[in-house]
Formats: sequence, structure tokens, C-alpha cells
Amino acid sequence: MQIDLVPIWTAILAVGVFMYVFLDGFDLGVGILFPFARDDASRTLMMNSVAPVWDGNETWLILGGAGLLAAFPLAFTIIIPALYFPILLMLLGLIFRGVAFEFRLKTTRGRHWWDRSFFWGSLIATFAQGMVLGTYIEGFQIAGRHFAGTSFDFFRPFSVMTGVGLIFGYGLLGATWLVLKTEGELQAWARSRARFFLIGVLAFIAVVSIWTPFLKPYIANRWFSWPNIAFLAPVPVVTGLIVLTLWQALRRDRDILPFVCALGLFAMCYLGLGVSVWPYVVPHTITLWDAASSPKSQAFLLIGTLFLLPIVLMYTGWSYFVFRGKVRSDVGYH
Repeated sequence: MQIDLVPIWTAILAVGVFMYVFLDGFDLGVGILFPFARDDASRTLMMNSVAPVWDGNETWLILGGAGLLAAFPLAFTIIIPALYFPILLMLLGLIFRGVAFEFRLKTTRGRHWWDRSFFWGSLIATFAQGMVLGTYIEGFQIAGRHFAGTSFDFFRPFSVMTGVGLIFGYGLLGATWLVLKTEGELQAWARSRARFFLIGVLAFIAVVSIWTPFLKPYIANRWFSWPNIAFLAPVPVVTGLIVLTLWQALRRDRDILPFVCALGLFAMCYLGLGVSVWPYVVPHTITLWDAASSPKSQAFLLIGTLFLLPIVLMYTGWSYFVFRGKVRSDVGYH
């Protein structure tokens, strides 16, 4: 009896993508907030809060891309050509912000250039990721087994909106991370920024939730037909409860709970996206099983993945454990 490995690979990719969005999301969010801090000392603390872990966070991006190529090669050959330009912008942004980490604290005269590099790299990478998300949700033009659209199909109103929306989302993650990791005036400032970004996130969640069901009839049917509406009702209900809890946590000056709630909000949005596009890996034409590599290939690759994935998880957990607690001005990144 042959075991169906598609659900296992789907779970691995889903976890990898979510871990990247969550972990790299907050440090991109810190970069988005960076130029609006009150002074240079605050900006240094902000960078120090993410400097020890930012490069490890991007491991999950590599896992997602490599896993897609290995387990669902047909999807890879369609999605990547359709998204060349936003992926290129994302990588350029990540490069510029990565260089800023190394050079900002080693210079004085040119520090303002690396401040800008950190901000614009974070902003451009976030906006590009949001455009990738929006284009993915809308789907791709396909002829047979190939992408049949143009290189600029990604530039549409929906994808631009999701790009801006992700800026607010990562800004929320970054602000709540600073609430968790800092103290005093910087923490109070981060709380006020978190409330601002939360309002923006709610607005974009509402627009996307209304817009998405109109993209394809099966999406609207999945969410609003009976008995699906009863089974899926907990998704918006739990999302609303998380938002209320997050707002109250910010108002009551909690440190840990805002970040946990921001993570929960992203998790519910991620779940809603999965419900909308399932079982397609290339919305809205090619299913996971249609795009999957051969069972032997998936089994061979799964052996290495199941060996390496726990190592990555342990390394990630250990990094955050070592650098736990509040960031201080007398301990920095060198």
C-alpha cells in the first residue's frame, strides 16, 4: 500500500511559510518603524532587538522555496515566472537591510545612509511579499502546464492593496515585538504604534475578506453555503476575540500578550487563506496532487527533510532562548 505524501509535504510547506512570515515579519516590521523612532539611541535599541536572530529567521524562506521546487515542481515552474519581479524586489530589499545590520554600527559619518537602507529594504521587501500574496490569491494565467501571462500581471489593484496591507501587518508585529523587548519611552512609543497598525490591519482584513469571495464562485460557496458557514464561523469569531484581547493588552500595558495576540491574528488570517484556496497549490487551476512530484521523489526528499527540520527548529528555539529578555543599551550587536 502506497502512502500519500502530499498532505505531509503540504503541512511542511505550510509550517515553513508561516514560520517565515511570523519570524521575519516582526524584524521587517521593526525596520518599517525604524526611521520614526525619537532618537538615534532608540533606533540602536530597535536594531539590537532583532540583530541576533534576523538571519536565522530567513532560513524558513529558503525552506519554503526549496520545498516547493522539490515536492511540487509544476507549481514552482508556474508561480516563479509569474512573480519574477516582486521576488527580485523582495530579495534586493532583504540584501540592503542585511548589509545595514553589519555596517550601521561600525560607522558614524555614513550612519544615516545605513538607516535609510534598513528602512527602505524592510519596506520594499514587505510590499513585494504582499504583492506576491495578492497575486497568488487572484491566480495565474495558465496554458496547459505553463504560465501564459506577462511579467507585469502581478501589478493589479488587489495585489497592491495586499502589499500595503502587509506593511501594516508587519508593522503590528514589529511594534508588539518592541513592546516585548524594550522598556521605558521606547516601549510606550511602540504601544502607540501598535494601536495605529492594528486599526490599519483590521481595515485591510475587512477589505480582503469581502473582496476574496468575489474572485471565484467556489470561494464564496465554501464560506457562505450551508453547512460550511457553521463549521467556518469560528474563524472570524476567534479573529475578533484576538483583536479585542490585543487592544486590551495594549491598553493595560502588558508586555508578552500583545505579541502573542499579533501572532494569533496572523495565524487566523493564514488559516482563512488556506480555507479559501484549498486544495489548489496554483490557484485556481492546479491542485496539490496535480502538481506533486513522483511518490518516490517525495519519499526520498522527505527523509532528509525530516532529519533537518528538527535541527532548524532546535536552532531557532535555542537562539531565542539565549537572547531572551529585554534588550539593553549597554549590550549591543557587534
